[in-house]
Amino acid sequence: MPALLLGMAGALSGLAAHAAEGARTDVLRIALARAEVTFDPAQTDDISSGMVISAIFDAPLRYDAFARPERLKPNTLVALPEISSDFRRYTLRVRPGIFFADDPAFGGQPRELTAADYAYALKRHYDPRWRSPHLQTLESAGLLGLGALRQRALATGRAFDYDAEVEGLRVLDRYTLQLRFARPRPRFSFELADASWCVAVAREVVEAYGDRIGEHPVGTGAYRLTRWLRASRIELDANPRYRDEVHDERAPAADAALAATLDRLRGRRLPLVRRVELDVIEEVQPRWLAFLNDDHDFIFLPSEFTAVATPNNVLAPNLRRRGLQMVRVARPDVWLTIFNMDDPVIGGYAPAQVALRRAFGLAIDLARELRLLHQGQAEVAQSLLPPTLWPRPWAHSEMGEYNPARAQALLDLYGYRDRDGDGWRERPDGTPLAIEYAIQPDQRSRRFAEGLQKDLARVGVRVTFSTRTFGENLKRVRAGAAMAWGSARFASSPDVDSLLTLGYGPSVGEANMARLRLPAYDSLYEQQTALPDGSARDAVLDEASRLLVAYMPYKAHVHRMVTVLAQPRVQAFAATPFLPQAWAWMEVGP
Repeated sequence: MPALLLGMAGALSGLAAHAAEGARTDVLRIALARAEVTFDPAQTDDISSGMVISAIFDAPLRYDAFARPERLKPNTLVALPEISSDFRRYTLRVRPGIFFADDPAFGGQPRELTAADYAYALKRHYDPRWRSPHLQTLESAGLLGLGALRQRALATGRAFDYDAEVEGLRVLDRYTLQLRFARPRPRFSFELADASWCVAVAREVVEAYGDRIGEHPVGTGAYRLTRWLRASRIELDANPRYRDEVHDERAPAADAALAATLDRLRGRRLPLVRRVELDVIEEVQPRWLAFLNDDHDFIFLPSEFTAVATPNNVLAPNLRRRGLQMVRVARPDVWLTIFNMDDPVIGGYAPAQVALRRAFGLAIDLARELRLLHQGQAEVAQSLLPPTLWPRPWAHSEMGEYNPARAQALLDLYGYRDRDGDGWRERPDGTPLAIEYAIQPDQRSRRFAEGLQKDLARVGVRVTFSTRTFGENLKRVRAGAAMAWGSARFASSPDVDSLLTLGYGPSVGEANMARLRLPAYDSLYEQQTALPDGSARDAVLDEASRLLVAYMPYKAHVHRMVTVLAQPRVQAFAATPFLPQAWAWMEVGP
């Protein structure tokens, strides 16, 4: 998935145990910063939904919760996939004896996980009925025959044929699934570990609940949904049918405290946390106060409270006295402005239109934004690719440059001038120049809007703002109905491919929210997907990134840091940025 996952790297371990007297010690309480959308893996890619989906369902592979650097391991498979030498064939062998959580759709009988469940789940992303945001990920991978099956359904208007045999998805026996690709796919194993969408789904459940499948998630994961109040409260309990899985994680060699904690937990049956309670609190101040009031066990610290909670990146004395612990790590993300390339004002490929977007980028005071909006918890972006993932980050590019004089010179050169003397520039044809920027109705968005308005006014460009919820803005941007919007995009794996899809033409309306259509870029994107890791691929990534800087369909602002605080009763906490949640391996003390 383009990546929309919440996570962090690092660990909090060996923490003091002083949970409130009488409180359950196997309950983990969390606040979500965004409301969930649905719990159907084929219909959503938002962070909050993905966290819950990954707790209920199982991907074939998973990331080691504590390994640094990230390491893949079997989850429901008996071993890592068998991959052909040309990277066109993956063979997956499902471990026998894994069962779905009980559900009326199974007629009162235990329901074992089989290879056909993964085949069915992958086909669902091609079914036009579900409008899967992950379709392009699979389409670009080139699974043989599935695209034609989708086109047949679209052309005839008939239901998608799940029973049709296709070369790209072959169920060889009850527990063996073979994937075949039109092109080499050296890194497809990363998709097989994405527990927010590449998961096993039972056909009986989907057929039983139909369009309401998002309200009835039934998987083989560690948890099951027991209560759901939309955009308010989600409750998960340990799945009684969960397989006999024990804690067997290892700590990085340099982390002696974590190693001691994991040695103590080794051999205990998962999940250690038996119940997870999630509250949706979108405003940052109530979410922070709830954590201080001990209503939640950990929090991804809002940057608004960095100076109070972690001055100079050190835990404040009053919080340290309470026994709170802190971890601060780099996120594999990019916060960016998305320009609608189909928009007649801000979009387009003509030199004047490109100049307007580049001037917009040059006018933004990123140092001020870094200081006031992110409280120093970020670094200026030089490209869309985070330096934590890309082995060849640039020291400098126009993407990270603040130069209002150059912005004004570009605007002057390409005919954006103040013709009527009112202080605002007009377009080259003399019509008014106004940029409408979409924001959310929260304090952080308002502060960003104030800074952006001042920056653009400095170069004579008028900007107005339209305010809608995050979900509404996301839908409008994907539909090409918004001129510009600011949002973060996360890498969904330790590879940069999911961020490169932001510019890939066939993914317009999905990952490619800028609606960029540039054949030269598409060719480079397709080249890099087939190349193994190494210098040849690095050179292609470099050239593709330079095209994104030159045409500026996105203005990359920053790559962010994340600080996580945990209550003292949390005995172990760890997650990679690519593991949506690690609740099963955590312990709530004493």
